[in-house]
Amino acid sequence: MTDGNRTSGSQPGAEVPAAGAESGAPGPVPGPAPRALGVPDLSLVVLIGATGSGKSTFAARHFKPTEVISSDFCRGLVSDDDNDQSASGDAFEVLHFIVGKRLAAGRLTVVDATNVQAESRAQLVRLAREHDVLPVAIVLDVPEHVCAERNAARADRAGLPRRVIQRHQRELRRSVGTLEREGFRTVHVLRGAREVEDVEVVRERRFNDLRHLTGPFDVVGDVHGCRAELETLLDRLGYALVRDAEGRAVDAVHPEGRTAVFVGDLVDRGPDSPGVLRLVMGMVASGRALCVSGNHENKLGRHLDGRTVQHTHGLAETVEQLAKEDEAFRAGVATFIKGLVSHYVLDGGALVVCHAGLPEKYHGRTSGRVRSFALYGDTTGETDEFGLPVRYPWAEEYRGRAAVVYGHTPTPRAGWLNNTLCLDTGCTFGGKLTALRWPERELVDVPAERVWYEPTKPLAAEAPGGADGRPLDLGDVAGRRTVETRHMGRLAVREENAAAALEVMSRFALDPRLLPYLPPTMAPCATAKPSDEADARGEGFLEHPREAFAEYRAAGVREVVCEEKHMGSRAVVLVCRSAAVARERFGVSGASEGVSGAVYTRTGRPFFDDRARTERLLGRVRDCVERAGLWAELDTPWLLLDAELMPWSLKATGLLRTQYAAVGAAAGAVFPEALGALEAAAARGVDVASLLDRQRGRAADAAAFTDAYRRYCWRVGEAASGTGTAGSGGLAGIRLAPFHLLAVEGRSLAAVPHTEQLALIDRLMAAERALLEEAGDAAPEAGGPAADRTGLLAPTRRLVVDTEDEESVAAGVAWWLDLTAGGGEGMVVKPVGALVQQPDGRLVQPGVKCRGREYLRIVYGPEYTRPENLRRLRARHLGHKRSLALREYALGLEALDRLADGEPLWRVHEAVFAVLALESEPVDPRL
Repeated sequence: MTDGNRTSGSQPGAEVPAAGAESGAPGPVPGPAPRALGVPDLSLVVLIGATGSGKSTFAARHFKPTEVISSDFCRGLVSDDDNDQSASGDAFEVLHFIVGKRLAAGRLTVVDATNVQAESRAQLVRLAREHDVLPVAIVLDVPEHVCAERNAARADRAGLPRRVIQRHQRELRRSVGTLEREGFRTVHVLRGAREVEDVEVVRERRFNDLRHLTGPFDVVGDVHGCRAELETLLDRLGYALVRDAEGRAVDAVHPEGRTAVFVGDLVDRGPDSPGVLRLVMGMVASGRALCVSGNHENKLGRHLDGRTVQHTHGLAETVEQLAKEDEAFRAGVATFIKGLVSHYVLDGGALVVCHAGLPEKYHGRTSGRVRSFALYGDTTGETDEFGLPVRYPWAEEYRGRAAVVYGHTPTPRAGWLNNTLCLDTGCTFGGKLTALRWPERELVDVPAERVWYEPTKPLAAEAPGGADGRPLDLGDVAGRRTVETRHMGRLAVREENAAAALEVMSRFALDPRLLPYLPPTMAPCATAKPSDEADARGEGFLEHPREAFAEYRAAGVREVVCEEKHMGSRAVVLVCRSAAVARERFGVSGASEGVSGAVYTRTGRPFFDDRARTERLLGRVRDCVERAGLWAELDTPWLLLDAELMPWSLKATGLLRTQYAAVGAAAGAVFPEALGALEAAAARGVDVASLLDRQRGRAADAAAFTDAYRRYCWRVGEAASGTGTAGSGGLAGIRLAPFHLLAVEGRSLAAVPHTEQLALIDRLMAAERALLEEAGDAAPEAGGPAADRTGLLAPTRRLVVDTEDEESVAAGVAWWLDLTAGGGEGMVVKPVGALVQQPDGRLVQPGVKCRGREYLRIVYGPEYTRPENLRRLRARHLGHKRSLALREYALGLEALDRLADGEPLWRVHEAVFAVLALESEPVDPRL
């Protein structure tokens, strides 16, 4: 591939006789030696020649059948006759459509048609430009008599008039000199039948296609003349510098054979652009580095080429520095810059390196448009308060498979965004010089020695990548929003819901840097089928596990795990290995300085007002993780856990006092006197038996209601320990039941099977028992409250059920009945495989809750089990709640994926905020 125009072939007018033709010599005249015909491996090859010039034969000899699109074939498609000229218009519409589809897919395409008219070629050149590939012309200039003989030998063209060939020849010869001006980047002219037969088409790899190079690589961000920092960075990366006799670095060698890749902008602004160029040019020349062009190299190259450019943005300093170098060095710099390409595709297509970023549709393509985007990026057409163009945030929309690593726009800290990474961390502005180790995805940086060039605006810019690239902004969440998710497509958030979420997030939620995830609401199982006999006995069910098992069986899920549902409050626990990890990984500072994680509710509020109690809880979990060996095993400095925090009264005190306790107190005050009065009346012979029975039933229901909620309430902290001291009493009586490991550094664990999840959590339980035994405390037992309990972690009992085995289903039902009869809330039924999708791609509910008969008395009221009430409740509508659960689940998965990918806070919070917004949708809270 070449960047400039190229024309090859014999001199105009030179005619090469066919083999065996008479030439007045005593023997056959030898033809020219066979020569290679270079064709880029992604290009639009346009064959040009009169009818009978051998285009189809040439195409069949040098290209695959699927690569060749013939106008004759397209005529046959639309008219059943390859030679029906009246169908040419439709045929070429089909031809252009197929060509466009192939070029969009990145396939070399050959157009086999006469193409002797400029207007027909113009459409093909336009197609090539639209898809950013090079148009290549191959002209077959064969003598008229040869074309006539070949047409005469074909039955379908034996009657073709000679004037048609003559017209084609005239148009062809008029075209040869204009092909370059028409836009063909490469023109090959083959004159005579012998030359057509003797050439060999050689596919040339595009200059930017280095997919065969697999690294490992060290991608270095914008250097901008900071030679000393570059040398320091290369040393940290393990390179040994090679110096010339004057002590100047001229090369660098890595003992493991790693290759450095520079994203451009080597020059301008910094103190030693020649020194940077000398080192990078030496590394590139020795094959130890690659370099793409930056916009500053492009501008310097134009200056060195004698063109007029403005000496702004640091160019004046570079020109002054280069003036001190000899002419040979400056000439070498000009040659080096002229040879830089816009971008490289590396490592089998998994890595793209460019200067200003590149959307997926431009990867591996070659055009002025691609080069311009790679060097300068795109803008919105607006300017900021500093008079600088506002960058178009292309990376926010990027969804490509290849990782795009680039620079150009300074950002305080490099961070991944949608598989893109900006490495320009403003070294020349006093920031850092940053490199990416690939494929390790490890960032290495060194600080600038000083501020070499005062920036026009502060370094904290709006770079589309970087964890600190853009702060949280009202515009990200206000109004009607749509959030793109990997598992459910685009999800809408209504304006009124966003407003409600904003109120919670801004007034009550904890530090957003410690709020990377919110759990979804959970769908209830389908309403149990009625049983008149059971209802009449007061034993009817509103929810029953058979419905949950049947639902999953219908969705194709065979194995489910039934997990004990703890009656507490949902809690998300972010535990870091240290406060330093919280500061470095999550950017915690200011009022949150010194914390080592967070414990928060489903709505993002801190679980405890007491920061010391939060830290004690995190410390216990951290010790258990350490003892279980999970830090090392999971290779992470932090964990994110989904859990239940008990007792329920710990967070629901206000609700208990104003709603539940009030009902119990009222019943306790009224029913004894009412029953006493009715019993006295009955003793006097008054017929109140029916009323007395009804009131006794109501009193029993009220007592059952009080017993139901009291099971989940007990004293905690110092009141529970009885010590009156702050030591271990801070956690006494508090139980944490983790049931899901959500994420660790670099990975979302949401799709890890639940059986494996619970096995990891069991190891935390065992670790706590061992720690307590070592401390001399008795190991805690599972079960109800105890004021002297010192264990924090509570186990989650579980049972695996085969939904297609009736005995297994029956065992699951019996397990649930035993669990709820003993005072348990119920269970959650989940697919063992965790993240499950139906054949059509739709998500399966991640879990359905099946609550016990007595627990539902708290939810629906003391008398909900009466037959008339059950009949009404069985008409409840679950569709909205189920839809809400799936949408929030998809958003939660998206937040975890973005967190694992190291995306900036605002990207993670886009999904987190959407979960909170959906929580304000009107839905029956009892579901």
